[in-house]
Amino acid sequence: MITVREGCDVDIGANASAEGEDQEELEDGVQQVNDVIYSFRLQETSFQKKSYMVYIKDYMKQLKKTLAEKNPERLAIFEKKIQPFVKKILEKFDDYEFLVGESMSPEGLVALLNYREDGITPYITFFKDGLTEEKL
Repeated sequence: MITVREGCDVDIGANASAEGEDQEELEDGVQQVNDVIYSFRLQETSFQKKSYMVYIKDYMKQLKKTLAEKNPERLAIFEKKIQPFVKKILEKFDDYEFLVGESMSPEGLVALLNYREDGITPYITFFKDGLTEEKL
């Protein structure tokens, strides 16, 4: 979690205290946000269990095709691990919040936000094989 301030600090060059006026402080909105959601500009979306199943089946099909073309040795590992994981998601479906990229593309990865047992600490799950690595 990070703290962000809405608005901006602007120095207009006037010195109100020198002119005998009380210095007026403007309250900027300060809020605490999840750094991953904020930095990647993720947007919350909603799913019902049935619509998520339709989405995840299409997404897995698309991802398998991509893996077969670009990383065939990873395909068997993905197929072995994805089914139990999707089953786990569906068991705790109501605990998740669903996040998509800024474009809200229906073909993109839907990130899964949940909270640890303490109910405070958030964590986000991404499908590793659905991410593209970028070097900075």
